[in-house]
Amino acid sequence: MSRYDRYVLSQLLWLFGFFALILVGVFWINRAVTLFDRLIADGQSAMVFLEFSALSLPNLIRIVLPIAAFAASVYVTNRLTSESELTIMRATGCSPWRMARPFAVFGLVAAGMMSVLTHVLLPASIDQLAQREAEVSRDTTARLLTEGTFLHPTRGVTFYIRSIDGDGTLRDVYLSDRRAPDVTQTYTARAAYLVRDGERVNLIMVDGLAQRLIQSDETLSLTNFAELGYDITALIRRDAAQGRHLRAIPTRELMFDRAAVTGSDGYTEGAQAEELHLRFARAAICVAVALIGFAALTAGGYSRFGVWRQIVLAVTVLILLEGLRGVVSEPVLRNPAAWPVLYLPTLLGLAIAAGLLQMSGRPVVLRRRTVTP
Repeated sequence: MSRYDRYVLSQLLWLFGFFALILVGVFWINRAVTLFDRLIADGQSAMVFLEFSALSLPNLIRIVLPIAAFAASVYVTNRLTSESELTIMRATGCSPWRMARPFAVFGLVAAGMMSVLTHVLLPASIDQLAQREAEVSRDTTARLLTEGTFLHPTRGVTFYIRSIDGDGTLRDVYLSDRRAPDVTQTYTARAAYLVRDGERVNLIMVDGLAQRLIQSDETLSLTNFAELGYDITALIRRDAAQGRHLRAIPTRELMFDRAAVTGSDGYTEGAQAEELHLRFARAAICVAVALIGFAALTAGGYSRFGVWRQIVLAVTVLILLEGLRGVVSEPVLRNPAAWPVLYLPTLLGLAIAAGLLQMSGRPVVLRRRTVTP
């Protein structure tokens, strides 16, 4: 590797890390707000929030990594152009293909990172996250047994306990169920107990009052009870997905044990083929976007107005490829044998980059024809 290649590659990697860090931070903040509200409202600690945030990072990095690679490629090319370094390289006889070599190496490095994410880190993190969510959802004490706090374990339900005795007796319980659109049920009890019956959990309320309000006809019914059972299984345990998440299934199983995956987790052959080849296609697209970022900015040559037109061209091509990636999945879901179409965005991106490099090496010059009388 020449000194030029090492110099450009170091700039690309440094800016790639910078852009990836910024983008992951932005995406993480947006997700963390919702995650924080949900976990803290359920009575979880800050350590659980940090654990869930860490487990969600591989998926966030998977989303932003190609964008960071493209941004780094465009930024470095723009700086090399503005500082006339590419002009000097052209003057020494270097072709655009030769100058694109460090960008291709950078794309391969980004593709390797993406491969580690999609084949190793992402399945492991999703599987671990599903297990932790199941554990948290079964943690009745953390979700409902919190003294002196109005909790909202699910939408339309409010639960309150004044105090909890040492033997587990709940004192002064309040439960409001507003999940039905026209009916509000409210229960208050002097004491209550949690009783497990297999997978079900019942709240046994003692010495209380049940109120039922029908809003359509404004009817309020009051019932005093000595003992009342209320099934709160749905409040303390979120519905668990049947089987593993498709992205949590290891690549080896998707390649060699599809029939077993279909039997145990219920995913079709098409869904498995799409997920398997998307893991490879996501890595390959990194090479294409890195080359497009360089080729688009060098295709127009020098202009005293800057390279904003080339940047618009590069962004347009990126949007085109991203839109195409959202279209090619449907044929594979219907027919697993159509998996090669998943690589169409990558092949199209490489073809566009090659065309732009060729245009940069041999610019088309339009000459005005002179007509002699």
